[in-house]
Amino acid sequence: MAQLDNFLIQLFHEGNCLEMYRVFGAHFEELDGQKGVRFTVYAPNARSVQVVGDFNQWNGENHYMEKYTDGGIYTLFIPKIKQYDTYKYRIETPNGSWVDRADPYAFFSELRPGTASKVYKIDGFRWADKRWLNKRTKNFDRVLNIYEANIGSWKMKKDFTDEEDGEYYSYEEMIDQIIPYVVENGFSHIELMPLTEFPFDGSWGYQATGYFSATSRYGNPKQLMAFINACHKNNIGVIMDFVPAHFVKDGHGLHQFDGGFVYEYPDINLRYTEWDSCYFDLGREEVRSFLMSSVHFWANYFHVDGIRFDAISNLIYWKGNKERGVNDGAIEFMKRMNSHMNGLFPGVMLIAEDSTDYPNVTTAPQSGGLGFDYKWDLGWMNDTLAYFKKDPIYRQYPDVHNKLTFSMMYFYRENYILPFSHDEVVHSKGTILDKMWGNNDQKFAQCKSLYLYMMTHPGKKLNFMGNELAEYKEWDEKKALGWVLLKFPQHDSFHRYFHDLNHLILKHPALYQYDYYPEGFEWLVVDDMKQSVFAYARYAPDGEVLVCVMNFVGNTHHGYRIPVPVAGTYKEIINTDTDYYTGSNLTNKRAIKSQKIHAVNKENSILVDIAPFSSMIFELKRK
Repeated sequence: MAQLDNFLIQLFHEGNCLEMYRVFGAHFEELDGQKGVRFTVYAPNARSVQVVGDFNQWNGENHYMEKYTDGGIYTLFIPKIKQYDTYKYRIETPNGSWVDRADPYAFFSELRPGTASKVYKIDGFRWADKRWLNKRTKNFDRVLNIYEANIGSWKMKKDFTDEEDGEYYSYEEMIDQIIPYVVENGFSHIELMPLTEFPFDGSWGYQATGYFSATSRYGNPKQLMAFINACHKNNIGVIMDFVPAHFVKDGHGLHQFDGGFVYEYPDINLRYTEWDSCYFDLGREEVRSFLMSSVHFWANYFHVDGIRFDAISNLIYWKGNKERGVNDGAIEFMKRMNSHMNGLFPGVMLIAEDSTDYPNVTTAPQSGGLGFDYKWDLGWMNDTLAYFKKDPIYRQYPDVHNKLTFSMMYFYRENYILPFSHDEVVHSKGTILDKMWGNNDQKFAQCKSLYLYMMTHPGKKLNFMGNELAEYKEWDEKKALGWVLLKFPQHDSFHRYFHDLNHLILKHPALYQYDYYPEGFEWLVVDDMKQSVFAYARYAPDGEVLVCVMNFVGNTHHGYRIPVPVAGTYKEIINTDTDYYTGSNLTNKRAIKSQKIHAVNKENSILVDIAPFSSMIFELKRK
């Protein structure tokens, strides 16, 4: 009888194992002087299990697996198996029928439409990022400016058409494509849409089958490691999108894996999602160990710097519906997972995409929270975009005006990231530029002001690829971004503006060090509803003061009085209306000395000129 790691198996059944991928799956080993592969699978409802593959002409009669324990674990050593050999588990279900399933713990998979697993030696990559790993943190007091990307459609060798498949760049080829671009444009991190193997391109990875298998669309796992290693050598962090709520129903995957309900809820009323997929049964200990092991695997083997957890609202509440009540099993899972991960990988960020008002999402479990480091501020995103869609004539009314002030009423309850993600530029929602009110010129002017507001508002930032190009077309996973837009002056100048704004953040600690401290932000003009002018100050621990001014209507203001927190000279360091960004060039070219004239609740103020739909930042120049 084979000898497996019984300690890990015990933890697996207790729901506390983060390294079950060391037991399950296909692992090279030597037995009785023969080299081969040990296959191990969890199939508690199976009558029997075979290993089938190329090596036995998909006939498993001679490769029945041994039942290792009464806990439903099966294992078999097969000699002479080679790297990249394809395989599946052929499982005899409780009713005596047979089903073929891909390995839930496989390290590599066939390229779709193939569905088999592939034997792969995951160890042995030579990393060169020790310096990066030693200095990385959760980034609470550092710049966290995320570029969300779909690695396949950022650039493509050939777009997909109705007649022909497209052609992707590989993980390694993307090293020379996207990494220099991200560095040049001042982003700190790349967030990759899900790379756990998935069968349908149109799911974008959000309906996965292989939770330990980097998608074969772009190459093999070590090529992805090379990509991440190159990111780290260029001081770019990598965040991976991860889907803990649900999985795809495709017949080769986890759905009714062994004829019973191993990964999903037995109760049909809890089992299926609105996306026609299956919810993970997060009250089941073995499922908790499966998902925690997957999270650990990506942090351990791929050195990812953060994990963004999708659809957390569907974990907090049954089917994401607050009226159905809290899912206590999923709450316990999140607390347990985050506690383990924070202890084992203290520099890896744990990010919740959560649309609910459930409290203490970013509070430590020992203090009653869920234990995430960050939460997406989807309320801010929805309110902000709703404001910019409105005709400016309506922005003077409280119900619209307050959409831009409400975020600071609750902001310090959680550690928020402000997101304009892929979800906002698909499904006929229009692009960010398209959401702006007005004609083309007005849209561009407001979009620039929108981004100055976003980038100076407290909180870390995330933008989906293409936002920086002021795309007209919604994102399509079958087509590359509209790089041709950069031939047009308005798009080129917007791209240049986005670049400059990102680099400005890097230079000014007031825009990131105190993001989650109330002393880092102060409203200066908040109630000028009639003119829709806003102003606030951002502060840094070293005494840096920035004053941000925004005009969200089409009126020009000459000599608008802005209260300032400190007497001194204020120099404009960026203005959306400069001709460099195809504006009218109504800017404040000279440094402005404050006057001891009371404005709002400040003793000192400055007079500034403000163009229609323009925004600007002033820096206090100290002697």
